[in-house]
Amino acid sequence: MKRFKLIIFDLDGTLIDAYAAITKSFNFAMKRFGYPQQSRLVIRRAVGWGDTHLLRFFVKAQDVAGVLETYRRDHKTSLVKYSKVFPGVIRLLAGLKAQGYKLAVASNRPTRFSLILIRHLRLSSYFDYVLCADKLKAGKPHPEILRQIIAKFSLRPSDTLYVGDMVIDAQAGRRARVKTVIVTTGSSSIREIKAEKPWKIIKKIKTLSKLIDF
Repeated sequence: MKRFKLIIFDLDGTLIDAYAAITKSFNFAMKRFGYPQQSRLVIRRAVGWGDTHLLRFFVKAQDVAGVLETYRRDHKTSLVKYSKVFPGVIRLLAGLKAQGYKLAVASNRPTRFSLILIRHLRLSSYFDYVLCADKLKAGKPHPEILRQIIAKFSLRPSDTLYVGDMVIDAQAGRRARVKTVIVTTGSSSIREIKAEKPWKIIKKIKTLSKLIDF
């Protein structure tokens, strides 16, 4: 008997490496508005809360809307050009799907760009549902995004596994009362992740299969 029926994945830093695309679009927008460009590490540490949150700490309040528009305009093409799935992702998702698991995405990335990524990287056929924070009043670490996905399938938190890469993923999972696996390929440090005490911590997403019945 399967321990879980539904597996929910975060997108960026968990299944997909889009850091190069984010860095390119971020610095493109900064340059256009006369702000200093930032290093890959600084940008990487700031992502995960959505693009508005990412930009507003680096620009004046009156410039946020314009910088965001410029960032998003560039990001439509940067995502396609610079993003890639982490090694083993396709095999993992295909195996889970073949075993009958329901698969979903819970992302703080806006829906428009999440779907661009999923379609371009040919992941659409694996997911039964995609829900992003721009469709809700609050994104992660608020647990509502996970609760709505679980309700979509008429399941319980105990039927669900959530997989993310950040402190906010561990917090959202705990608040939604679902077992949470954190993979250390994202924006949070191992020390930060351990402090949140998720169910499991793994180094690579492809090793997830060892934790579940598949």
